[in-house]
Amino acid sequence: MATAVLLAEEVGQERKPRPYHPSPWGDFFLNHRPCTPAQLQAMKEKAQAKKEEVRRIIVAAAAAPALAAKLELVDVLQRIGVDYHFGKEIDDLLRAVYDGDAKDDDDDLYLTSLRFYLLRKHGCNASSDVFAKFRDEQGNFATGDDVKCLLMLFDAAHLRVHGEEVLDSAIASTRSRLQSLMGNLEPEMAEEVRDTLETPSFRRVQRVEAHRFFSEYEKKATRDETVLEFARLDYNILQTIYCDELKDLSIWWKNFQSVTELGFARDRMLEMHFWMLGVCYEPYYSYSRKLLTKCITLASLFDDFYDNYSTTEESNIFTAALERFALAASRFAVVIYNTKKYRDLLEFDGRWDERAAEQLPAYLREFYLNTLSTTNGIEDDLKHQNNKHAELVKGLVLELAKNYHAEVKWRDENYVPTKVEEHLQLSVPSSGCMQITAFALVSMGDVATSEAIEWARTYPKIVRGVCVIGRVMNDIVSHEREQTSDHVVSTVQTCMKEYGFTVAQANKKLGEIVEEAWMDMVQECLDQKHAMTLLERAVNLARTMDFLYKREDAYTLSHSIKGIMTSLYVNPPFFSDIKISSNRAVDD
Repeated sequence: MATAVLLAEEVGQERKPRPYHPSPWGDFFLNHRPCTPAQLQAMKEKAQAKKEEVRRIIVAAAAAPALAAKLELVDVLQRIGVDYHFGKEIDDLLRAVYDGDAKDDDDDLYLTSLRFYLLRKHGCNASSDVFAKFRDEQGNFATGDDVKCLLMLFDAAHLRVHGEEVLDSAIASTRSRLQSLMGNLEPEMAEEVRDTLETPSFRRVQRVEAHRFFSEYEKKATRDETVLEFARLDYNILQTIYCDELKDLSIWWKNFQSVTELGFARDRMLEMHFWMLGVCYEPYYSYSRKLLTKCITLASLFDDFYDNYSTTEESNIFTAALERFALAASRFAVVIYNTKKYRDLLEFDGRWDERAAEQLPAYLREFYLNTLSTTNGIEDDLKHQNNKHAELVKGLVLELAKNYHAEVKWRDENYVPTKVEEHLQLSVPSSGCMQITAFALVSMGDVATSEAIEWARTYPKIVRGVCVIGRVMNDIVSHEREQTSDHVVSTVQTCMKEYGFTVAQANKKLGEIVEEAWMDMVQECLDQKHAMTLLERAVNLARTMDFLYKREDAYTLSHSIKGIMTSLYVNPPFFSDIKISSNRAVDD
């Protein structure tokens, strides 16, 4: 054993970790407060009153005959980020639209597109046949130069499923038409077109979209001042909640770093919180965001350890130690009701942790013990909340480690898949997206059934879809950088080998695979084998993956998104008559 440890340490001395830039934020969120407690309370009181006013607006719109007004109201509430307050009212409104006739939009392509978009987004299986009448004999859509209509059709068509040729055609024709009009548009409209062509509305991260939409909506002559004021208050309240969470997480992370050598890893606490904010942004999921951020922190550390730093021997020892940890946990579950045996096992577990740690090189011992401590802490917190899924946590953490470890074996064997599909069969699990989805469902407590969590762990199409999106988009933007080190072969390389493609051709082909994954996810939302609130967590994760890997690996190269992070977490951009404190961190 001693020889193994010595060898690992000696090899470790010769290694140079991949150079990651330090966190752009440091300890900023230990002290940052967007507002004072008194200001927060005043905003909450005013927001509650405005909320009821908005509720009355929704009820009145639902009762009115004008289809366009009610649909555009729902669209505004969703884009500006306050729809979660009015789930029942919006559900009732859209169900009534779905069940009613569609005479109002018979000859209106914009309205037909908006109706289709909102219904499919809500999980209603609206038929794409409604678009057939808007095509000419050549199959082209008669949109003219109506940019508003073109954008809405483009957005609607991205809620397609496999085999919907009319929507495939709509995407191709509207993209071409919008691109041809770009040079003649006013700057603000041109920017909106660029944003939509890059990321259709359905795929946008909710809080990023809310921030973007504010500046657009407040300039509209048709804006509703009550909705706008409520959204401003709600945005500032949520920002305060997020910053409180980041303070707690920053304390935890600082403690983790203080006793663990993590020179091999990326320091990205804010970016990880944003990642999980994308999955569960609502204020009542505050604990979920903190739990998920800790879990994805472990995943990121595992990724950096296995992928670019550990020796094969170290990765084997570390994984074996975690497996013994999970095995001991499963034994606890068997004897949990036998007090004496439980005490005996607790004593054994402490000795076992020490023995397992002794097998690890020095720099890994504290990492291993902190991993155990974090995992145990999450499980204990869940148990104190009477969360019936708490005992799944250790198994999910172990799955993350084992999936990354599998890539080490793949790398060491110089294994190169001959087909992209073969690659994905092996690499989809190491995206970590299944575990993140399962962690999200676990954190939601009784909202998620045991059956739903077990279903998610079988990689159904919606979960496999987000895994494919994460894996492929990451590979596309990281391919060039990762060729400079000893790294497992990527989907880009495999695609080039399979088809004899250049990098550009391979990226285009992989983009088609990403599109197919989105179609799979939309189909599962329409099938609704489980509650939409659960399915949306996987969709939200895919949206965040799309955002982070759209142009580059923005998680690793996090300076590229510092501006939007500042807008979301630091700047209070939406003022009411309640004065908000300075942008900058304040001292305690």
